[in-house]
Amino acid sequence: MSALDFYAHVATRSDVLDIGLGSDPDAWEAALGGQFLDVPGGGLLRRDYGLVEINFSAEQPGLQGQMSCFGFGVKIQRLLYVPSADTVPPVLARKYGDFAPTVRFDELQAAILALGHTLALDTDNTSRDMDCYRVSDSAARIHVISDLDPYGSGTPDPDGHQVGDVWSIDLW
Repeated sequence: MSALDFYAHVATRSDVLDIGLGSDPDAWEAALGGQFLDVPGGGLLRRDYGLVEINFSAEQPGLQGQMSCFGFGVKIQRLLYVPSADTVPPVLARKYGDFAPTVRFDELQAAILALGHTLALDTDNTSRDMDCYRVSDSAARIHVISDLDPYGSGTPDPDGHQVGDVWSIDLW
């Protein structure tokens, strides 16, 4: 198994290690471990595992402590800034091996197509610098860098991003 397999699985199955939308914080912790940062506020909880970021809200307004996942993302862009050993949850590193700092959309697209899914440009969520693709039969949206200088400043990306790199896979 490889990191590309992980990304394709998330994009087509809408889960991380069989945990996904609707799961509670305890289920995510059981799957990904206890090394995370919680950021609560306004009846919401953002749990940050580095590569994986999960958003929770109360299942029913007014009920404290009963939260469920309403969205999560695989934040691939973070791998360019922080080494994978500090960004990838250990359970994912053990299962999928090394995570490179970038992944090319054409490679992820080929892996998704090989799993029997299709991709379509989502013009409602595409911006000046990011294309957004929806995966068939999935809640996933894949954000891909389409322009490194969308405002014409003439400043190249100092971090090594390239057009065609996957920025994130988001599910909601």
